[in-house]
Amino acid sequence: MRYITIILITFSLAFCGCVSLEQPNTKFEYYILEYDALSSDKSTAPGKESTVLKIKHFNASPIYNTDRIIYSDQQFKRSPYFYHKWRVRPAEFVTYFLSRDLKESGLFEAVLPPTSGSLHTHTVEGTVDEFLERDSNDSWEAVLRISVILQVAREPDAGKRIIFERNFSTRKKCREKNPLALAQAMSLAMAEVSKDIGIAIHEALVEK
Repeated sequence: MRYITIILITFSLAFCGCVSLEQPNTKFEYYILEYDALSSDKSTAPGKESTVLKIKHFNASPIYNTDRIIYSDQQFKRSPYFYHKWRVRPAEFVTYFLSRDLKESGLFEAVLPPTSGSLHTHTVEGTVDEFLERDSNDSWEAVLRISVILQVAREPDAGKRIIFERNFSTRKKCREKNPLALAQAMSLAMAEVSKDIGIAIHEALVEK
């Protein structure tokens, strides 16, 4: 009886080993935004030398406050990929790239990151309202919508503090139907929206 028990245990261990070897290894894939910052042709416009912007940490709507890639294939429905993720959350992407792009635009004297303690004349903050893959039978597209608030720093009068509150949005078609193509399309979307935000801020400050 003892030998039969040993044989059964050995067989069970061997069987479990075979099963584990046959199971595919699951691998998470991580995606980033990647594009070159574009300088603006409005760098010599009046008012540039007096503006020091500080970019505050952006927030995100609850649906997109995650590193999982969100897609929608029908109205009133949002679903996450499981094995495909953003390297960081959308709000972190937007905060970093907007700060970098405004700095490289040449439109302002300086652009400070959220962690900076230096003096500044204005602040920029906002919310990532949409950051998703929208699917249809014909194609996929990257959808990006950001709300932005431009304020005067250290203005005690709340009525004079906000210069503008605006929404910026775009959609970019994915070349293929896969998450890598989504990352490429979302990069183009972020580049476009970031440039539009920079121009809008510059024009608003020149008019003040």
